[in-house]
Amino acid sequence: MIFDDWRSWTHNKNNALLIAGPCSAESPEQLMQVGTHLSQLGIGVMRAGAWKPRTRPNSFEGKGVEALKWLKAVKQQVPIKVATEVATPQHAEAALKYGIDILWIGARTTVNPFLVQEIANAVEGVDLPILVKNPINPDLALWQGALERIYNTGNKKIAAIHRGFSSYQKSKFRNTPSWQIAIELKSNFPSLPLICDPSHIAGNRDMIFEVSQKALDLGYDGLMIETHPNPEQALSDADQQVTPEGLSKIISQLRFAKKHSNDALFISQLEQLREKIDLIDQELIEVLSLRKQLIEKIGDYKKENNVTVFQLERWNEILNSRTAWGNGKNLTSEFIQEIYKAIHDESIRIQTEIMGQETEKKK
Repeated sequence: MIFDDWRSWTHNKNNALLIAGPCSAESPEQLMQVGTHLSQLGIGVMRAGAWKPRTRPNSFEGKGVEALKWLKAVKQQVPIKVATEVATPQHAEAALKYGIDILWIGARTTVNPFLVQEIANAVEGVDLPILVKNPINPDLALWQGALERIYNTGNKKIAAIHRGFSSYQKSKFRNTPSWQIAIELKSNFPSLPLICDPSHIAGNRDMIFEVSQKALDLGYDGLMIETHPNPEQALSDADQQVTPEGLSKIISQLRFAKKHSNDALFISQLEQLREKIDLIDQELIEVLSLRKQLIEKIGDYKKENNVTVFQLERWNEILNSRTAWGNGKNLTSEFIQEIYKAIHDESIRIQTEIMGQETEKKK
């Protein structure tokens, strides 16, 4: 699939696509104040939620169509495009009626292919940018499927928004980034604009700069940052919104790196380093192959002696010792543990397969 460059549908010549605005549209005054500030900062798109699907009822769930009227009024007075979330085809139709420039499909909607298809049907034939957030759970196929459903309408003005994923594990993030999933999406669709939502990943305004810079360093095309005139008084997601002044400070400190360089010395040095990495990776593959052979022998011994595949004590020993070894080589605990969890999963798969072969023989 070939997608349009985001600059073609934002008319933005900046290094990155910057979208900002309140989590929720709360009043016409709030939107006008934020829109004016954003325009002064050179930000071409203001986001604001008209409908706010909440986890539990009896809380603020947005102003709906009334908010669309406010957004329309802002774009009539301020040189800025406006964007809002749509969760149903009825939302999409209402947004189109009031001249909303950009729509996005939220994480709770992306998980439902039926609903995504209904929205796709509602916007078919409409020349309007559609942004698709990742699903709540780390499911790349669902994310890709939602993008494909919109693309199949003939629309190439599409971008993906990475807002992080829910996780049962404790984390400093509100939603775990799982950067590798977004990177794989970009690898599958190289021309797809990829936007980071650091507000939802962080869940804490103090971490927004850190997450934003990480995304830019990974080559993301843009950022969507929640901005509110008075975050402490916000009716939703107060902790993760910044003031327009705070947003200005974040932008001024961000480093916008180039994705490519034509400098001959840089290219030469980069190629030399990459050649060394290739050699090391070949050695890694050889070592992993040798390890696999040993795992197969262990599987045979366990099968012969009727011993369970999973050995908790041994797994804890491996995890603790390898983490310590990695720390001694300036490798983070998280990095080492992720690697060995993947290795352990493969070891379990191999040994389980060997056990299954014995079962098949008995049949």
